[in-house]
Amino acid sequence: MASHRKPRSAKRFPLTGTTARTAATLALAGAAGAAALDGGAAHAEPGSPARIKAEVDRLHHEAEEATERYNGAKAEAEEAARELEGLRDQAARGAERLTDARDELGSIATAQYRSGGVDPAVQLALSSSPEDYLERAAAVDRAGSRQAGVLTGIRRELRALTQLHTQADRKLTELAAGQASLRAHKRTVQGKLRAAERLLANLSPEERARLLGDGRGAGYAGAHADRATVRGPVRAPNARAAQAVAYAFGALGKPYVWGATGPGSYDCSGLTQAAWRSAGVSLPRTTYTQINAGQRVSRSQLTPGDLVFFYSGVSHVGLYVGGGQMIHAPRPGAPVRVAPIDEMPFAGAARPV
Repeated sequence: MASHRKPRSAKRFPLTGTTARTAATLALAGAAGAAALDGGAAHAEPGSPARIKAEVDRLHHEAEEATERYNGAKAEAEEAARELEGLRDQAARGAERLTDARDELGSIATAQYRSGGVDPAVQLALSSSPEDYLERAAAVDRAGSRQAGVLTGIRRELRALTQLHTQADRKLTELAAGQASLRAHKRTVQGKLRAAERLLANLSPEERARLLGDGRGAGYAGAHADRATVRGPVRAPNARAAQAVAYAFGALGKPYVWGATGPGSYDCSGLTQAAWRSAGVSLPRTTYTQINAGQRVSRSQLTPGDLVFFYSGVSHVGLYVGGGQMIHAPRPGAPVRVAPIDEMPFAGAARPV
């Protein structure tokens, strides 16, 4: 008779060896279908190293796409916050001007109250001379014009304050929406990376290093080896491009961290932004905005310092350093390194100006 006892918790029996590989096979069986993988891996045996690598590559690519959306949402939220603060400053200055205008209007009204109760004819009779009366009449007329000007200013300030409050409310709504989008993209990135790590955890360190194609880890210190892959000195077309390239070489070996812009770690667009910022050029934050930030160039026209983009969604970017090579921040677990631009599907290139 079959037992109906509840299975023991997996936490009490850690998966190791062949048991772990069996679990990995079962996990992959429920993952995205072969259509989401590359052609060779689509026919690989479920749970095989090739299948695991293809699935991990897919998860890392999707995480990078979500990272760029996160970067974009963060940039928009920060801009909305800056604009909101500016609007609040303008409103505060407008409120001060309105208070001053109202105080001035009160002073005018007080002065008119003190002297306005006397009929002009009586004032003339009481005046020692017609000249004295005319001076007083002119002063009253000037006070009336001044009052009208102050009232016009108050109405103008009130309209401006109403408009500023409306704009501030709109920016506050944009900021809240941007922050919600930020949280959603962060959850997506973290979920993809956790899924990739669960798959990689079933491999030995040697298998993991072989499948990821680097074996360097976050502590990689082989920057000199990477520099050697670019033959001869890098000849950049101008001083700014040379500085950007030099910065990228200086970042070799630093870890990939999604959302990071340096100086200790980078994601792909964070590295290119930081490299060109060191040369005095401000690039936008994301891959899909950086591609439009300069002069578009063809692959045959590439020169050191150009930005090279990959995948149909323009979700990855590197800095071209010549000889068909680029420096880029590849993915979690793989540090900033030199790599051939042929290793990913080329989407376009741009030359910052």
